[in-house]
Order: sequence, then C-alpha cells, then structure tokens
Amino acid sequence: MKRNLLVATGLAVISLALVLSLLGFGGCTGTTTIGAVDLINQQYGIWVSGEGEVSVTPDIAMLYLGIEAQAETVAEAQTQAADAMNDVLAALDDSGVAEEDIQTQYFSIDQITRWDSDSDEPVVIGYRVANMVTVTIRDIEEVGPIIDAVAAAGGDFTRINGISFSVDDPTPYYQEAREAAMADALAKAEQLADLAGVELGEPFYISEGSIYPPVVYRDTDFLVEGAGMPSTPISAGEIELTLTVQVAYGIGD
Repeated sequence: MKRNLLVATGLAVISLALVLSLLGFGGCTGTTTIGAVDLINQQYGIWVSGEGEVSVTPDIAMLYLGIEAQAETVAEAQTQAADAMNDVLAALDDSGVAEEDIQTQYFSIDQITRWDSDSDEPVVIGYRVANMVTVTIRDIEEVGPIIDAVAAAGGDFTRINGISFSVDDPTPYYQEAREAAMADALAKAEQLADLAGVELGEPFYISEGSIYPPVVYRDTDFLVEGAGMPSTPISAGEIELTLTVQVAYGIGD
C-alpha cells in the first residue's frame, strides 16, 4: 500500500512539473508568466485609477415621440394611427428634419380589456395602436418649435416620451478627458509614492476603462393640446463626459 502511495505521489509531482513547464513557470528566471500575463508585476508597483471629466455643450437632441390611437377594432385604430403619424412625419419634414434622422423605435397593436365580474374573465373592449419614433434634431434651437409642430399635427394622438441631449462628434472631448484622466492618475501615484517614501518609476501598464458618453435625459412635461398653446421652452444646458484609466507605475531604485 505504501509503495502504491509513493508511486502515485511521484506521478503527481511529475504531472505538476509538466504543467508548470507548459504554462511558463521558470525556475530561474525570477518572473512568473502564464501566457502573456506577468503574475509578479500584478503584485508590484503602484496601481492607480484616474478620472477625467469634461463639460460639453450639446449640439444635438434626440426626441422620443409618436402617436397612440384607440378604437373598437384594429382596422379603425390602425387608420387613426396611420393618419396621425403621416401628419407628424409631414410636420417633421416641414421643420427641416432629414428622413435619415427619423427611426422607428417600436410599433405595437394591443388589446384593451376589462374584467367582467359576471363571467369572471377579461372582455376585449378595443384595440390600441402605438407608433413611436426617435427623432434626431441637429439644431438645438429648433427643439421647442418642433415639439409644438408635432403636437399640433398629431393632436390628441400625440405622445412625447422623453428627450435627451448629446454631441454629434465626441472625439475631441474624449481626447481632453483622456488627458485629464492621465493627469489625475499621475497625481495620485506621486502622492502614494511620497507617502510610502519611494521613488515613482515609469508606467508599465495603462488601460482605458469606462467611458460615459455625453448624454443626458430629461423627463417630458409638454403640453400637447394642439395649436394655440404657448411655445415649448427647452434648455439643453451642459452635460458631462467622463472617462477613466488604470495605470501601474514602477517603483524606482
């Protein structure tokens, strides 16, 4: 029995040595790697995260709007919805919104039911048709007038579910935020090195982390009772673009 145990133990040691050899565990190199991952460096140096934030003035708005019609039959609800949506699309076209800036968000036909206590089951009393689109408005000053035009065109069928603001090309803002994030990381690393009484070395690992696009959502509280209402005031304000980085610095001699 002891002989079998010794043989099994010896095989286990050989197997472990073979696995370590295949994975790149060197006996004399002083550096332990698995593939391209340096395990010793993962425990070495000063690791910090940096964050860069840039205030951005929006130059585009996304308006989530459409129509909703309800009738006793699907055909009647569809007809009402189609007529109202055609009027809304015509108003958008008259307001200078390009066709490629209008995208269907969802289309649905749903039953409307009520609970019949006598039969103890739901009873269909009508149908609801909803057709919602996302509209990109490239002139912020036109957001309010476009909302008014859509409300007048769609009448009581009009639904406006929300609005968000962004920038058409965030690339230069990303670059600015990236510079700020790296500066933030360096400042943290220098402070840590100073507190630890060591010299800060060169960075040996840099990874860009989360990017938070400059988008801000607003709940809508628009009056959509048609023409004759006051113009809808819209304020885009400023939005924040945030980017994070992770940086590992060596420790100097």
